[in-house]
Amino acid sequence: MQKKSGLRGIHAGWYAGVAVLVLGLVAAVLYGSGAYDSWRDGRSLDKACDGTLAQDGLASALGSSDLRAEQDDGGALAECLVKTSPGTGRAVRITLRWSTAGAPSGSLVWYDSDYNGVRAQAAPLGGGWPGVVRYDGTWQIMVALDCANEKDKALVTYGDLYGASGGTALTGLGRVTTETARKAAGKYGCRVKAGKPLSKVSTARLGKPGTAKPLAQAQGSCVALRALSVAGSGTPGIMEYPADPDAPQTNCYMVTGAEKPGYGLYAYYGAAAKDYESTGFGGPDHDSVVATATCPRASHEAVFAVYHLYDRDSDSYPVPHYSASFARSALKLFAEHEAEQRGCDGVRIMDRP
Repeated sequence: MQKKSGLRGIHAGWYAGVAVLVLGLVAAVLYGSGAYDSWRDGRSLDKACDGTLAQDGLASALGSSDLRAEQDDGGALAECLVKTSPGTGRAVRITLRWSTAGAPSGSLVWYDSDYNGVRAQAAPLGGGWPGVVRYDGTWQIMVALDCANEKDKALVTYGDLYGASGGTALTGLGRVTTETARKAAGKYGCRVKAGKPLSKVSTARLGKPGTAKPLAQAQGSCVALRALSVAGSGTPGIMEYPADPDAPQTNCYMVTGAEKPGYGLYAYYGAAAKDYESTGFGGPDHDSVVATATCPRASHEAVFAVYHLYDRDSDSYPVPHYSASFARSALKLFAEHEAEQRGCDGVRIMDRP
């Protein structure tokens, strides 16, 4: 009996040793083949941004399907950074916040640049999304989804693209940003009206050759100014984006004969209007006029502004002499047209704070 018991102990120990050896070999194979790294990276994507990161579009945005995510505790509702694995310098950062919280400092820079040529320009995202596309060395997409079930509250989502450019990458960023916004709204109980899945995001930017045209040809964001007399203003032309009633920012530029933006007109709605006001209506005092309007279904009053623009390239003002009366007339037409398109009313032109 003792011999049998001893043999069983030896056999059990042998089996256990073999099992440990097999597991070790399997682990080594998985690790050596990269399967473990792939599993770990996949898990990091699934957990990114509090589990709300939408992964469709990431490969297009970053030019790789080998990706990993890092959590970023920057004080936002959720924030994550997605990088290629191994690193190539390309990355996508997604940041989510409630409109009731302060905007990230980097995003507020856009509103401080309204007087600075076309630096503060934003193109409508399209597809029925309340969003815009911005560029200042890197691309950013911002989407602000109003919560139908929570008054004066919106879910704001930012997507920033680093180390990549081009239509495919930007469209990928658009899909990641919008679908993450949609997914996050569901997770956090914000009932929203979202847009369609994006199939294309335009890389077009104003201020480049060929983007200026005569005022009489305005049909998008500058169409209201066709009724404006520009005689003596020094700005016979315009640069504009397509009109989009969903975009949280609209801008129109009046340009000189040399196709330099001389006056910039901006409209902000909802969370964008709130953020713009938080900067002190565009930062330091500049030659400008500001107006507001009440929008019944919006979380914040709409804000409209016109700025006498400065050109950093020439270190001068393309329109040398600012005309406050001309700027006021242009803003009145622009703001009243914008307000009518959005169902807002009570446009009030105010003194600069």
